[in-house]
Order: sequence, then structure tokens, then C-alpha cells
Amino acid sequence: MDKKPFLAPIKFLVRTLTKFEVVNQDYIPKVGGALITTNHLSRLDTPLLLTLTDRKDLVAIVAKKYQQKTFFKWILERIGTMVWMDRSRIDFAALRDALDHLRHGAIVGIAPEGTRSRETSGLLEGKQGAALLAARASVPIVPIAITGSEKINHALLRLKRQRVTIRVGEPYLLPEMGRDDRQAWLARNTDEIMCRIGALLPPEYRGFYAHHPRLFELLGEREAEKE
Repeated sequence: MDKKPFLAPIKFLVRTLTKFEVVNQDYIPKVGGALITTNHLSRLDTPLLLTLTDRKDLVAIVAKKYQQKTFFKWILERIGTMVWMDRSRIDFAALRDALDHLRHGAIVGIAPEGTRSRETSGLLEGKQGAALLAARASVPIVPIAITGSEKINHALLRLKRQRVTIRVGEPYLLPEMGRDDRQAWLARNTDEIMCRIGALLPPEYRGFYAHHPRLFELLGEREAEKE
């Protein structure tokens, strides 16, 4: 089924009901496998992210519990392909499914935190699945930072349009995984993935990684590029 036509009404709703802005959208690859990594603030993040590209091979990794949300599931499956992941354990079947999509050249989106940041909207500690996927598939990673989506529902109740910004970072590759230090590699490069997201976020959204040395390095590099 061609799912592209279903994107049009979703895009219309997003731009009608919110003040929606995308920064550096051109960083999203037009072809080839890539892993999108993003922070996670709201159930609406997935529909928002699915509007960022017209590619038909877009795959989103979504918590399996949302399969029980009938209408939400219906909408998602008509604008992209879903990989339903059990967040209560290491879901190897879902990881294999996502890896297969990447190896066949699809673009796959994942929130490495594994759940929404509900209390503070700041980054939670990342899980290692995203680093493992990127290493196994040897694909570039595209960091994405969302701000404002956690306030959409509250704004709509007050008949206001919430400002939502999606900032896309430059794609990058992780170094090759060594055979002898697999766990250390996963820990180090999970921090890399999360800090790359954090560098695109305002300070109040950086949460667990707000004082991470790698984040400061990335922010310093960005300032140096401006000079």
C-alpha cells in the first residue's frame, strides 16, 4: 500500500494546530539507510517525525504498548512502517526487524531513551539499542531534537497553537565496534548519540547529559565553526 497520500492530512493538521518549524531538514538523507535518533517528549512525537520526509521507506520503532491504542496505531501504520518494541525487556526480535529494514536501505527512527521524559522534559539516560543498530547496519546516524511537543495538548485545550521546533543535526558515523571491548564501546557511543541530540537542544532540555564532557566538546565545536 502506498502510504504517502496519508501524509498530506497529517502535515495539514500539524501545521494548522501548531506553530511548526523544522531546522536543517536537508540533513535527512534522500536515499539509503539511516538511523534517526531523537529525544522523546510526547505521544505526538512519532506523527510529527513522520512528516519530515516524503520517503516511502520510513520506519518508526514504537513501544509495543501503543498497539492497544487502536486509533493511534491506525494512523501510524498509514503514514509509515512500525516496528513494535517491548520496552520492558531487550526485544531482540524487534531489533532484528529494525536491522533488516536498515540493511535494505530504509530510514529508521528510534528514541534511545526508550520512554517519554514526562516530569522535566530533559533527556533521560539513553539505552544501548540505537548504538547497536547503527554498528550492525553500518549506517549514518541523524540526530534530531524536538522541543515544545510536550505542551501541545495543554495548548489545544486553551485554543492556542503551541510552538514546536524540530532541529535536525548533521549525519555522522560511529567508529567500528571492537571485538574485545563491546560493552565499553556500547556505553561510550550511547553517550555519543545522546550528547549529539543534547547539543541540538536548549539547556533546559538536556537533562541527564547537561554536564557531560562530550556535550561540552560538541557545543564548543559548534561555537568554533561560527567564528
